[in-house]
Amino acid sequence: MATTTSRTLYNQTADAWVRREADSLSDFTARPRILDLCGNVQDIRVLDLGCGEGYVSRKLRARGAHVIGVDISEEMIGRARQAEAAEPLGIDYRVGDASRLHFREIGVDLVVAVFLFNYLDVEQTRRALHHAHRVLRPGGRLVFAVPHPAFPFISQARRPFYFDVNGAGYFSGRDEQFSGRIWKRSGTPLDVLFVHKTFQDYFEALELAGFEYMPRVEELSVTEEHLALDPTFFEPVADMPLHVAFTVERT
Repeated sequence: MATTTSRTLYNQTADAWVRREADSLSDFTARPRILDLCGNVQDIRVLDLGCGEGYVSRKLRARGAHVIGVDISEEMIGRARQAEAAEPLGIDYRVGDASRLHFREIGVDLVVAVFLFNYLDVEQTRRALHHAHRVLRPGGRLVFAVPHPAFPFISQARRPFYFDVNGAGYFSGRDEQFSGRIWKRSGTPLDVLFVHKTFQDYFEALELAGFEYMPRVEELSVTEEHLALDPTFFEPVADMPLHVAFTVERT
């Protein structure tokens, strides 16, 4: 299953993901926008699904949120707890599978999932979204990001980001897992995975989970600010649909 593979991958590469400031491509092209979409998080309860080594959890805590971070990788949670021990912020990190979430707390104000669902197949995604809906309070929101479903099929195998779809097509590759790489500005590549799902898959999974409103959908890409910061790094993927952000409210 995709979750078993991702658990193994991140247990093996946890150290490479540890950072205090923006480093990988998506730290610039996705995570700042996701944090903006979260809005004012002062004193609200946030569940960070697929929290990894805690980068987004720490950013949310710095903005005043009370954060619980969950990840399937024991090693990633270990790195998150090391950061918490070195600089206590009051973040609660737990090992857990988002598609089989043993999370008894309900009434969470915000669920955040940054590049989690690309590691899950269609059925796992449906289950994870069901759990996100279950723990949210009425009026609570879900904000998540995934690689743009079209990106793997139009990208080239080069830095700073690509997936190898092995000749699969957009529809024929549905629910298949592909490997890829995303780079740090420092030049280090990071191995990533992608279980391809179409936009329709995401919309249907949200509906099945109980979300009744149409989600806000925002396609994320390289901006002029990114190009001004580091044109060599960002230009190879300029004007390409890199990621998609979804924001939806529980009624």
